[in-house]
Amino acid sequence: MMSFFRQTALPLSALLLLGGCLDVPHPFSNPGKEAQQLAANAPPSRLDIPTPTDSLLPNDGAQVWAKDLAAELLQQTIPAMAQPVRKGDWWLKVRAEMRGGQVVPLYVVMTPKNEIRATQEGAPVPAQQWSTADAQMLNLVAADAAPRIASVLTGIQADDMEKDPHSLKHRAARVYFTGVTGAPGDGDISLSRAFAASFRNTPDTLQNSPENADFTVKGHVKLTPGPTGTTGHPQDHIEIVWQVLDKAGKEAGAATQLHDIDAHSLDQYWGDVAVVAAQEAAAAVDQIIDRYSGRENAPLPDATAKSKNADQKK
Repeated sequence: MMSFFRQTALPLSALLLLGGCLDVPHPFSNPGKEAQQLAANAPPSRLDIPTPTDSLLPNDGAQVWAKDLAAELLQQTIPAMAQPVRKGDWWLKVRAEMRGGQVVPLYVVMTPKNEIRATQEGAPVPAQQWSTADAQMLNLVAADAAPRIASVLTGIQADDMEKDPHSLKHRAARVYFTGVTGAPGDGDISLSRAFAASFRNTPDTLQNSPENADFTVKGHVKLTPGPTGTTGHPQDHIEIVWQVLDKAGKEAGAATQLHDIDAHSLDQYWGDVAVVAAQEAAAAVDQIIDRYSGRENAPLPDATAKSKNADQKK
């Protein structure tokens, strides 16, 4: 028998499937290893990409490049828009320069104060190919650039958090847990108590009120008739959703546990089922908080240190 622990995080839209073998009667297993790394939450609320004026492309090609960059960055969960720079927005200065027989795309992350925050190069393109301004070529250039730019933005966010003594890089997250609803039997109470106990083993802190909480966690159980088991016994399909909201009430992520159990087996007491399910959920919630907050991301490399190292090697 297999259990599936499905986890999603926003504004990052990647999906995790965590599962493992079970020992009956426990319908939930340990989450196991991480499946894939979620895209990081970028620092700007919006990233403007104006049409580049120094692109070595005709204006039509430059517009296509900007639009393709915005589309590819959206796939990286970066809120990018191909538009003129708006007051208060971060923006991406895009240009290209000739180096020998190749054109190198350059991307400069600019703050709302028009200060350079970071620069990233793209993969070089043969000059003759670049001069055609071919739509497919520009799309490939944008696809190459998007993860590079996303990585830079992640580093910027981590760098800002590192310098802020009040950020979640330097303290535990304050979490308000509203409890569990919708479970049959004593599930609401058992799951709530078990989750609270398990969450105390994470680096974060539970508090009894929503005041000044960094995140709010809500648990909900839904039970529906399931497929008939292999032995002909009726089954129920159980779904437990652990929703994580940020300080503004926006969903930071949701961990969902799914399983088919013997019908009515949880109508009274949950026992160890609640304990194992809550342990799995507490680890997942902590993981969502880590990823959504970006507190585990590495800051950008020290440009000054890199320059000194380069000089020493000369």
